[in-house]
Amino acid sequence: MRARNIVFAPHFYDYKEHGGTTRASSELGVDEHSVIKTLVFQTDTKKHFLVLMHGDREVSTKQLARIIGTKTVVPADPATAQRVTGYMVGGISPFGTRNVLPVYAEETIFALPHILINGGKRGFLVGIDPRILLKILNITKISASIVSPE
Repeated sequence: MRARNIVFAPHFYDYKEHGGTTRASSELGVDEHSVIKTLVFQTDTKKHFLVLMHGDREVSTKQLARIIGTKTVVPADPATAQRVTGYMVGGISPFGTRNVLPVYAEETIFALPHILINGGKRGFLVGIDPRILLKILNITKISASIVSPE
């Protein structure tokens, strides 16, 4: 992000295993809806991709598979996620992944004035205008119909 002169605000918090966006939002005093998680999925043909989702929402894998036109999608296991992104689970960022991966993002993310998204390390989020994601990542917006509340 620095190399591309992207304006962002660093936010550090005390990372806890399995704390997720609930922990991050609580530690930073922000709405969990504005903390965006980066999830790694794989298709039935082992193609990997990222999904950006609100922290307080879950992805319906059945709906997602329909949208991207594949039989099934499942979350990648932690070892695979680290291998394809170069980041540890809990610190996966959509920026600077080891392999260039397709990125799908819940379209309502872009209606928010400000988001926090992982900066590539556990316990480190970056605050940005979500429209910046559209400028620096090749994002396919997906409909809210693929989410189910936690």
